[in-house]
Amino acid sequence: MRFTTRPTLQGTFGMVSATHWLAAQSAMAVLEDGGNAFDAAVAGAFVLHVVEPHLNGPAGEVPIMLAPAGGAVRVLCGQGVAPAGATAAHYRGLGLDLVPGTGPLAAAVPGAFDAWLLLLRDHGTKSLEDVLKYAIGYAEHGHAPVENVGATVESVRRLFETEWTSSAEVYLPGGRPPRPGALLRNPALAATWKRLLTETARAGGREARIDAAREAWRTGFIAEALVRQSRRPTTDTSGERHTGTLTGTDLADWSATYETPVTYDFDGWTVCKAGPWSQGPVLLQQLALLPAELPAHGSADYVHLLIEGCKLAMADREAWYGDAAEVPLADLLSDGYNAGRRALVGEKAVHELRPGSPGGRAPRLPAYTRVDAAREPGFDPMGAGEPTVAPLPGRPAVAQATGEAQVAADGTTRGDTCHLDVVDRWGNMIAATPSGGWLQSNPVVPELGFPLGTRLQMAWLEEGLPNSLTPGRRPRTTLTPSLALRGGVPVMAFGTPGGDQQDQWQLHFFLAVALGAPVRGGLDLQGAVDAPNWHNDSFPSSFHPRGRRPGSVTVESRTDPGVTEELRRRGHDVTVGPAWSEGRLCAVARDPETGVLSAAANPRGMQGYAVGR
Repeated sequence: MRFTTRPTLQGTFGMVSATHWLAAQSAMAVLEDGGNAFDAAVAGAFVLHVVEPHLNGPAGEVPIMLAPAGGAVRVLCGQGVAPAGATAAHYRGLGLDLVPGTGPLAAAVPGAFDAWLLLLRDHGTKSLEDVLKYAIGYAEHGHAPVENVGATVESVRRLFETEWTSSAEVYLPGGRPPRPGALLRNPALAATWKRLLTETARAGGREARIDAAREAWRTGFIAEALVRQSRRPTTDTSGERHTGTLTGTDLADWSATYETPVTYDFDGWTVCKAGPWSQGPVLLQQLALLPAELPAHGSADYVHLLIEGCKLAMADREAWYGDAAEVPLADLLSDGYNAGRRALVGEKAVHELRPGSPGGRAPRLPAYTRVDAAREPGFDPMGAGEPTVAPLPGRPAVAQATGEAQVAADGTTRGDTCHLDVVDRWGNMIAATPSGGWLQSNPVVPELGFPLGTRLQMAWLEEGLPNSLTPGRRPRTTLTPSLALRGGVPVMAFGTPGGDQQDQWQLHFFLAVALGAPVRGGLDLQGAVDAPNWHNDSFPSSFHPRGRRPGSVTVESRTDPGVTEELRRRGHDVTVGPAWSEGRLCAVARDPETGVLSAAANPRGMQGYAVGR
């Protein structure tokens, strides 16, 4: 049994794990009120928009993995597409070689809101009012914010005061950043949801009201406000003011969609992920690259093997993943392809990107794969998250590590993401990773109380790549929740914030669970969450300014010093981080034989909690 900071929770009624305790407990309240896992997840998600505004918002995005009891696992895609006017030629015509990390030019069609409401309509049982009341309460009456909300706002205070003044109205109450213990309110957001409920009150039954709310988002008062905001000249990472490309037609024409997951079988488990518009298949490729016999868990041989396998999978991500081209997934996950790739892993660390040639196809990498992030402003080996930068005009951006969110005094901030998992007594299970629409990504829309997102920063302006910026196509995202089955039955839902690190940390977690010893008759979820973790940055970052750090590995200081030294001897450029700095895992599980439910949450960051009974 591993050392754990908390017990793995066990019960039979319902379990929730989330990156903020208020979201976890709000979701649990819905379960207690007779709702199912999908009702609970929607309620928790809207609370996350309020209590973790530096990590997600309604105009962001969310991939959702759902397993209805007795039904097939499905992916619900809440990742919006590039607007019709978001062509690479348009951005290059503005003198840009990368999509800015902030501002309306980086805004895709917002996807999170529609995805959550589609989930509620099709799989939930509660009314829209039932699930929104928790978020409305916290927005209207206030909540005590975590320290990183205030730290993030402080990092962009001058930007808010001089440029993004609508954000200052919400996040600089009385001219001060939010403080723990002092209530933070967002009356504009509360008013938005209350108006939405009022306008849809006469639409008919439960499903009709939900669809009316979706229509208000796409074509009604919310859509109108989002388009007005997109047209406002806004200072972004280029130091210039730009208007966005989002139009009313873009909003009206898009809705969330269901998809079949991509799967891979490993040691009696079937792991389900979203498609290659996400980062999800990277986890499956890493599993496919593993040899039949693994070295001892946590040993230098084990860590080296996983790092080098990750590099190969991430090189394939850069060469092949995206929504703008057909992705040869069957070849990438085939035994023959991975046998050849596995043979590339030797005793020494490799610093080059080595994409493969699935089916004999010739790989092509973006030109930015040559950029060394260690020399780029804003890079930080401890910046494992989803960076978004909002420098003041004419000011350089230099990131500093402060924990979960990375901030700097000159207006740079490095954000992250949220996650929540729910399982109920009927066996419904869901994993979701909400992100985007960060308070530091775009100015707050004054009429609505939340900002646009910046997901287009993940697409390349270079033509002819699978992830080239293309109207009507999704930018490839790092968001990657997971569901795992045994014997065809859903057993575990899990995921983590962390940008490019998500499928690294999830691999380490999954192997610790799948190959570890059970605890108290169940899976050792908390032990796997708490185990020392690591990540590497040897591939191009998915976020502005898109650099990479060849050969890098960042480990927690709890890692065996002998392992650290052996990694260095093998050629890894090792950074030793704080003891609890790598990984943000949440997880829930269900034993299909006994019906026992379990849950665990990450102690890092001091705000993720699991609840249940």
